[in-house]
Amino acid sequence: MKILGIDPGLGIVGYSVVEYDGNTPVLLHSGSIQTSKDKKEAARLLEIWEDMNIIVDKYKPDVCAIEKLFFFRNQTTVMPVAHARGVILTVLEKYGVPIFEYTPMEVKQVLTGYGRADKKEVEQMVKITLGVDVLPKLDDTVDSIAIAICHTRSNVVS
Repeated sequence: MKILGIDPGLGIVGYSVVEYDGNTPVLLHSGSIQTSKDKKEAARLLEIWEDMNIIVDKYKPDVCAIEKLFFFRNQTTVMPVAHARGVILTVLEKYGVPIFEYTPMEVKQVLTGYGRADKKEVEQMVKITLGVDVLPKLDDTVDSIAIAICHTRSNVVS
């Protein structure tokens, strides 16, 4: 099973492609879509739309695991992130990719056993799970890998 992990955002969309055979997840590819703050929101959303179409078409994921928005302290960022997430969900629907949503707390709980784990603890568990010493530099990309790994441990994976 090929899982597309997504950490949505307007400025940065972290994504990863993880192969899972029922035993060990393997990272096939990871990266980010980065949009410029100098562009209008609509132009940035279009860029995310176009790049997501390329990613889904190229990697042909069986499913997508995406971060679910559940609570935001910063009210100024919640709407743009929600808009970006909507664009991403629309692309996934266009390609018929089943969508599974996980809150940050769920991802942390599944990976570390503690829903309020910090970034370093999550990163460490991602390294251990993948059997690697180095992860991508961007937190958003690492988060997308964690979300994909979370899906491998969910009850919906057969």
